Formats: sequence, C-alpha cells, structure tokens
Amino acid sequence: MALPEFFASKEKTKHVICRKHIREECGVFGVFSTERAEVASFAYYGLYALQHRGQESAGIVINDGGVFTFHRDAGLVSEVFSSERLKSLGTGNIAVGHVRYATTGSELLNNIQPILINHHKGRMALAHNGNLTNSYELRYDLEQKGYIFHTTTDSEVIAYIIVQERLHTTSIEEAVYEAMGRIEGAYSLVISSPSKLIAVRDPHGFRPLCMGRTSDGKIVFASETCALDAVGAEFVRDVRPGEIITVSSNGIKTDERRCNSRPKSLCSFEFVYFARPDSVIDGAAVNIARQKAGEFLFAEHPAEADVVIGVPDSGLDAAMGYARASGIPYGIGFTKNKYIGRTFIAPTQEQREVGVNIKLNPVRSVVEGKRIVLVDDSIVRGTTSRGIIKLLKKAGAKEIHMRISAPPFVAPCYYGTDIDNAENLITNRHSVKEIAEIIGVDSLGYLSVENLLRIAKGCEGFCTACFGGGYPTAVPTHAEKDRFERKLRQSINARR
Repeated sequence: MALPEFFASKEKTKHVICRKHIREECGVFGVFSTERAEVASFAYYGLYALQHRGQESAGIVINDGGVFTFHRDAGLVSEVFSSERLKSLGTGNIAVGHVRYATTGSELLNNIQPILINHHKGRMALAHNGNLTNSYELRYDLEQKGYIFHTTTDSEVIAYIIVQERLHTTSIEEAVYEAMGRIEGAYSLVISSPSKLIAVRDPHGFRPLCMGRTSDGKIVFASETCALDAVGAEFVRDVRPGEIITVSSNGIKTDERRCNSRPKSLCSFEFVYFARPDSVIDGAAVNIARQKAGEFLFAEHPAEADVVIGVPDSGLDAAMGYARASGIPYGIGFTKNKYIGRTFIAPTQEQREVGVNIKLNPVRSVVEGKRIVLVDDSIVRGTTSRGIIKLLKKAGAKEIHMRISAPPFVAPCYYGTDIDNAENLITNRHSVKEIAEIIGVDSLGYLSVENLLRIAKGCEGFCTACFGGGYPTAVPTHAEKDRFERKLRQSINARR
C-alpha cells in the first residue's frame, strides 16, 4: 500500500476569496538533466512563468539519483521559495513543479502538490493539471481495499491508481498506460520515478502540455510555452492527447497507443482567459486568437463609440482586435496594480468592493466624456463587472457598450475550471438585456460559440461544455469541489 509524504498539519486562516471572474488552471513543470544540475532554480523560473495558472500554493520536488527532496507551501512562487530554500533543495537530475488552485479539494496545506509517494517499487512525485470525472468512484474502491488517503484531491487518486498498476507491470510508464484506462476526465501530468521523467496528456487533450529542449540538452515539460521561454528552452512540440513521453538516461521514448482514442476536446477557455498571451497552444498563438475574438465581436456586435478599451489582462488583446476591425481608436483605459494577482483576498464584502478599486483604476483622460466599447473575457455573476462599470462612470464615461470575448456561461465545468453551478450563473437567470441593465451598461454582446471555434487558427477540437456545447465525457455523479471533504465529514459523523 502506498503512503504519501505531507507537511505537518497546520490550521490555515479562512478567507473569502474574491475573484475577477473564474479561477485559473493549475500549472505543471518538469525538467530532466542527464547530469546533476541546479534543477530547483530551473523549476522555480518555470513555475514563476506559470504563476497565472494558480496562486494558492507552489511546490517543487527534486530527484537526485533516486533521493527525493521537496518543499511545498501556500502562497505565490516567490513567497514559497526564497534563495536559501532553493539552495536547500540541492542539485539533482529531475525536478517536478506545480502551482495550484483548487478544483477538487480545499486549500488545505495537505493538498499542495507535487504529491510524493513511497511504494513497494520505489518513489514517485506527481503534478497534475485538470480534474477527473470518476475520482469519487475510484477513491471509494481504493478505500475499500485499504488505501489511506491523506488529501482530498483527485490527484492523489491518480497517484494511487498508478502505484496499484505498478505492482504488476514491468515499468512505471506501463503502469501509467494501464492507469489511463481507468481514470477519466482531464489530466496533464508530470511524473518523476527514481530514474525517469514522464509527461502524460489525457486522450481528450483537455489541458495543454508541451515539450522543450535547452541548448545543453535538458528536456523540459510545461503547461505553456511561456515557461519554456522563461528557462531558455526551445519549443520542440506539444504532447499529443493520449500520449506518454518518457525521458531517461536511455533517451526519449513515446507511447501513442491511446492517441486518437477520443475526440480532441481542448478547453476553449484556455485561449479566452487562462493562458498567457505570449504562449502558443497546440500550434495557435494565444494573443492572435484573442485578437481574432475581438474582430468577430465587432462583426457580431458593432457599436458607435469613441474608444475601445480592454479589462486587464485577458481583455486587452480582444479589445485590440475589436478596435482594428471597427476603426475605433484603441486606448489604455485602466491602470492595473501589478502587485495584486488574479485573486484578491478580503474577509468582508466592503473590503472586496474596495479591492476592485485597488486592483484597477480608470485612466480619466482616456474615458472622460467618451462613448466606450469595453471588452472583457466573461461575466459569471455580474458583481465584478458592475464594479468596473461604476469605476468608469465615476471617471466620466458617457456611454459604455460591453463586449464579451466568449459565449455566455450556461453550464458547470467538470474538467478543472471552477465555473459555478448552473443556477448561480447570471445568464441562466437573466436575458442579455436584463444583464446589461443589472451591470449598468448601454449595450451588451457576447461572442457566439460558432465564432469562438474559429479564433485559434490551425487548432481544432474544442470543449465548449460550459457554453452549452455538451460534455465530451460522462457527467460525474459527484461533482462538488468539496466532495471528498463532505464524504469525510459524513464518515466522522456516522462514527459518533
């Protein structure tokens, strides 16, 4: 039976987290060096570039010839890893890193990744981006067989399934192959065994994963190409949906037996919001895709205005595209406080409202007395949009025509995006005209699903489930984010 290593339990201060829109994806990073090197700092810079994908916690595991050392904690990469802490991790051949936000499991310290496992045939470190749709059933089956879980994440379920398969397979990569036949949903994985680095992408390709190479021969895997750029690695290619790539002292080996076994379903919201604009995903440049979304927005929802502005950061490129297509001048309408990330923690509603003012401030000279086209990536409940509109009106905006570079959210996501329950989504409770009145704009227009599928040139096969496009997999029977915490509480109460 496998046993994971985790931090000593700490009680974490509870906060209410106010988000700009929806929460980001996790980010994974891995590097293999044929010689011992300072791979910890290498992973640090890679995770720093992926910080936008998760700001709750960060962790790095270093493998030095089968000896694993690690550090994980809550906070940003720069907060978790001081220069002294990085030095304490020492040198090694392999590093696995992770930045996290919670899609399954709470923000408890025990849930921080990478997960480190001791098992009968060695050790394993695993970093996961995505969300399983059958994790509840798999965990129940494992618990019935005596497995003891130390986290409330579906990532630990993946780790145990791999370990279970490893007991009767000839290699770790074969165990991963067998595990892929049992787990369902979204998973991009970076795994370290004592001697190998393994990259895995689920057969649907829900989440991005790419491979790069440095000038001195290091092999790098990352959620986005921007992380390859950060460490000076040249992009080699994307990991194919369903592919397993194994790197060892014997070279690089690929397993494509599960490729083309499912329709490709890359999350379309990667291009709209998640990914950094300087990244390239499955052959399509993110910033170009967002500009294309803005062009389509103008074609679908033109407006007479004096200036086009975008909500930082993911609305900026779409605003440029709208301005270019319409001929309306583009302006920098907001100054963003760069010292506040995509999340803002505040314990009261009053402080959360003040948080919008701290994060964004209108440039009065750009908006005062102007008819404005305001481009943003999404509206979830409408509260944040309403706050931004108030700021613009206070700065003297004459008219505000809001354009959204994605279709309306109408359904929850089960593949790693923290989109709310359907009944809480504003578009399921109000018409577009009503939403415009609620948030205080003169007009409102969303990008159509048809045009969303056209924004990423050369990239095909998208998941549009949250926009009403249907789910690529079976809908999970237990989909709550805190499903394992609930199960634990029920178990405890039953014993009382």
